[in-house]
Amino acid sequence: MTASASARLLIVGPQGSGKGTQGVLVARAFGVPQVATGDIFRENVSNGTELGKQVQAVIEAGDLVPDELTSELVRDRLGQPDAAHGFLLDGYPRNLGQVDDLDGFLEPRGEALDAVIELVVPREESIARITQRAAEQGRTDDTEEVIANRLAIYERETAPILEVYRERGIVDEIDGVGTLEEVTDRIFAALAKRGLTAAAHNGGNGAAA
Repeated sequence: MTASASARLLIVGPQGSGKGTQGVLVARAFGVPQVATGDIFRENVSNGTELGKQVQAVIEAGDLVPDELTSELVRDRLGQPDAAHGFLLDGYPRNLGQVDDLDGFLEPRGEALDAVIELVVPREESIARITQRAAEQGRTDDTEEVIANRLAIYERETAPILEVYRERGIVDEIDGVGTLEEVTDRIFAALAKRGLTAAAHNGGNGAAA
């Protein structure tokens, strides 16, 4: 793949792994939209779309947005012009059912994920980062028990997804411990080995234009 081409990527990692930040940098460098489920939910709710009204009703009832609705929202987003030549998924798919939904969307279009970026961070490191962030933001709901529960859900739901993608040979395990620039450089180095070169990434300093 040439530097001017795009890529279809998925970034995965536990809370506190820096996934959101790295996702922004990678998407920007490749010139593709970062497609995050949380952003999609908020955008549809604020715009008052039909799907957004469904999401709002679910959230107000205190329930989780079901897979079918989540997948419909993501399909709608990936069908927009700016995602025609590539995207970076963040937060989707998060379970095996959503993997099947994504395959069912991409395969008829003759598309597939080029790479899955897995940010690997020890559980203790994730808890320490989230706890520090909560303290800095003055949040009291992110107790160690709550954080540990979220990480357990991630480990339980995400592990099977990663196994599916490992069997396809597209998972790049990235050490998520280090400076922002160090982790960014590791990601771009791994993608470059697959022939996925981002023209906007300046090697060596982790910068993305």
